[in-house]
Amino acid sequence: MFIIFLHQLLEQDQVMFLPISLSILTILFFSAILYLFAKLRTKSDDDVSKLNPPPSPPRIPIFGNIHQLGPMLHQSFHNLSSKYGPLILLNLGQKPILVVSSAEMATQICKTNDVIFSNRFSTKASKVIFCGGNDIAIAPYGDYWRKVRKFCVLELLSHKRIQSFKFVREEEVNRVMERINCAASEPGMSINLTEIMFTMLNTIIFRCSLGDNFNKDHVDSFGRLIKKATTLIESMCFEDFFPLLKWVDVLNGFQGKLDRTSQELDNFFNQVFDDHLRSEDQGCKDDKKMNFIDLLLLHAEEDNLSLSRDDIKGIIMDMFVGGSDTTATAVEWSMAELIKNPRLMKKAQEEVRRVVGNRMKVDEQDINQMEYLKCVVKESMRLHPPLPTLIGRVSTAAAKIGDYDIPTNTGVFINAWAIQRDPKLWDKPEEFFPERFRNNPVDFKGQDFEFIPFGSGRRGCPGMAFGIAVVEFLLANLLYHFNWELPGGANCEELDMTEGFGITVNRKIPLHVVPILFHSASS
Repeated sequence: MFIIFLHQLLEQDQVMFLPISLSILTILFFSAILYLFAKLRTKSDDDVSKLNPPPSPPRIPIFGNIHQLGPMLHQSFHNLSSKYGPLILLNLGQKPILVVSSAEMATQICKTNDVIFSNRFSTKASKVIFCGGNDIAIAPYGDYWRKVRKFCVLELLSHKRIQSFKFVREEEVNRVMERINCAASEPGMSINLTEIMFTMLNTIIFRCSLGDNFNKDHVDSFGRLIKKATTLIESMCFEDFFPLLKWVDVLNGFQGKLDRTSQELDNFFNQVFDDHLRSEDQGCKDDKKMNFIDLLLLHAEEDNLSLSRDDIKGIIMDMFVGGSDTTATAVEWSMAELIKNPRLMKKAQEEVRRVVGNRMKVDEQDINQMEYLKCVVKESMRLHPPLPTLIGRVSTAAAKIGDYDIPTNTGVFINAWAIQRDPKLWDKPEEFFPERFRNNPVDFKGQDFEFIPFGSGRRGCPGMAFGIAVVEFLLANLLYHFNWELPGGANCEELDMTEGFGITVNRKIPLHVVPILFHSASS
């Protein structure tokens, strides 16, 4: 995560004057020396002798443990935890970071001490992109957050509301099936399934959040804007970990990009708000057809939420950043694992086709009878949680975790990726084996800490049901309508499963596949 900005420092392509890199390094060096003296001078004021902190890897002055982290943050955390234990304390610049890599320790964070760890670890970019941080994902724990989360759970993401968007899921999935069908009509033609999935999920989130009064160009342009915003959140900045060096963010162009992207988002959302407010039938719209922004604008005053425009923008941004990429990634990894394991692919397809029968389309109600499909989704999310370190937390008071003392204002990252591959908890944890979830009470709803892809506790993901509804329905359609091969007759078992890099960890190499129409489904 944080290692990105170091690469950006050393490989600046956005800085206008190339010789400035040496000047930056020089200034950084002297700034680091000044900071070190200030740190040493105040260290005596800290009574650390009575504390028992978690074990820490060796660190270097100023930068702490940054040099021990690679681009795959969850894997770096796992490697360090394998050596130093399930609870380790890192220093990233001025920020103390607690890394949690066991179900037992995660239980103490998310259950036993949930209130203490209910604040979010936020960055400058996330606060700007989410309009001040008064959204659901990163808003501080308190009365405002409780009101907004309750409203979102009861109104925006309830079972009733998810069902009201069934027609959106069906229409967009049908469009995708038609598109793939066209490709399948040309034998051997491959498609970029990754790109198709991400485009479709962005469209679904767009329609559910902002409605249908937009053309495809608006959806596509907003999708590109969301991508820019996500990249900025992933990149972080110097100010997050070295507050005294925030001026570097101006020199390297980060601050300018952040300001421009924020302004573009503001312009877009202000236009959306104005269009909604000008609509003559706003007050008499059928509740079943209301999108998220309709509901937020309508209920903001009625439910005493006192939501500003910025608050509503932040909540809508949650839906895009938190719901689009993660859901598409879950489908992408599920398909990749099935393609890599032809025996399991056949088993999943046989179940889907048996349940659907000779009907032309999959109905969402059919999913309830697809036990093995649900096992596939669970196993995929066990091996490939879209957010492998979940969303970070921050302690609001001192806490005792295990035998260790955790100070106030310590960042916390729970490595769900490592927990869900722990050989103490899972048999053959590196193997994709959906059958492990048959007749298994362990679920991803946040009560079983060995399996927490959506997090747990007060800050667990409120959009879990929405995302799973899309993943299962889309996956069932892909399995029902088509058989799948790799381009050029490549061996499926040799499919590259290398992880990509970002907040949401998808495949490094997009999934290019050859669809083959399953004829009995179209007869």
